[in-house]
Amino acid sequence: MAVVPTTTAQTALLARLMRAEAEGDGELGMLMVGNVGVNRVRADCLDFPDIRTLEDMVFQRPGGFEATTKSYFYQRARPMDIRLAERVIRGERFHPATRSLWFFMPSGDCPAQWYGQWNTGRFKSHCFFAPTESECQTI
Repeated sequence: MAVVPTTTAQTALLARLMRAEAEGDGELGMLMVGNVGVNRVRADCLDFPDIRTLEDMVFQRPGGFEATTKSYFYQRARPMDIRLAERVIRGERFHPATRSLWFFMPSGDCPAQWYGQWNTGRFKSHCFFAPTESECQTI
């Protein structure tokens, strides 16, 4: 059962985002990027009060994803990418992205905070950041 509303096209859209943002970090890295995307749809707080669909989340401006400006993002989702997207849409979560709403690829160490949000950990090239439960209870 899906934890966010989706269509076949939106699932493929999330799959493309996951691949474009984190393919170099392998399947687990892609799953964590998917967690962040699903969390943004589920969240009704901070930068995401009007994000209700996966499409809203992928193309949010400002605050969206850099990958949507690159041609690689616009390639068709592969079956493997779609299977990974389906897993996070069904609610599978992976630490450190379990409650994360943000991630980025630093040139060095992960900072303790990023835009006032606490670092929850690093996986390969990406650092993940999450609000406190009191700031955002709906994730």
